Amino acid sequence: MSKRHPIIAVTGSSGAGTTTTGQIFSRMFASEGLNAAMVSGDSFHRYNREQMARLAAKGQFGERNHFALAANHIDKLEALFYDYGHTGNGRYRQYVHDEDRRLVEAGHKPGTFTPWGPLPADTDLLFYEGLHGGVVSETCNIAQYVDLLIGVVPIVNLEWIQKIHRDTHKRGYSQEAVVETIINRMDDYVHDIVPQFSHTHINFQRIPLVDTSNPFVVREVPTEDESMLVIRFRDQSEVDFPYLLQVIAGSSLSRHDTLVVPGTKMPLAMDLIVRPMVQRLMARKPFA
Repeated sequence: MSKRHPIIAVTGSSGAGTTTTGQIFSRMFASEGLNAAMVSGDSFHRYNREQMARLAAKGQFGERNHFALAANHIDKLEALFYDYGHTGNGRYRQYVHDEDRRLVEAGHKPGTFTPWGPLPADTDLLFYEGLHGGVVSETCNIAQYVDLLIGVVPIVNLEWIQKIHRDTHKRGYSQEAVVETIINRMDDYVHDIVPQFSHTHINFQRIPLVDTSNPFVVREVPTEDESMLVIRFRDQSEVDFPYLLQVIAGSSLSRHDTLVVPGTKMPLAMDLIVRPMVQRLMARKPFA
């Protein structure tokens, strides 16, 4: 952790909603006048889209999926966090998604990476959004460098529904291919993704209020109106629960460290909870 060069990380599985959370943070940084170095976990994948397809064709997808630590440049991610915390600098790259118009127009092919290069200069903090922001393993400890670690963790059936809907509607995959992906990386989900949520400062878990018992036949993603949000805090002493209960309509406490709010209130809840923490980081005041 670094008082001078703080790091905020949002970690979660594919389809969990980390990208949406990242957009909320972007708006928050803008309103606070903060210049953040924005880093996507996708950029640390070891294989590009074509390489991954060739591995899958050889039957090696289960061993080389993006959830697996071995299929990512975890050493480079840890080095980035270490370097930024100590110097405010570091090296990163970007993964080119199909919808990344700016990168595509600049001549980069979707499914590939931009060259490695330095982070923008003179940033106030580093913001990471991706799969491995809270990894602790036998060979690395990324979580130790993060000043504010947030988990975005919908219940697994909802997570699968969101992933299937996104990958079939926005990325051109068949449902069969997406389901096969979910199955092939289940072992790595259990061993490399889930343990991170025990290291987070806050977890945001979305729970549907409609039947999602068979996520592979659900045609529509449950809406925010059809969801509740469970928010668990590692250190509840840092949270003003009476204030949150007063200003977030329909909220309640399910445990001494757990706030439950309507799904439609996620942006508001996240702003009310996280903004003071970001302000404290910027004031160079450490917290748990």
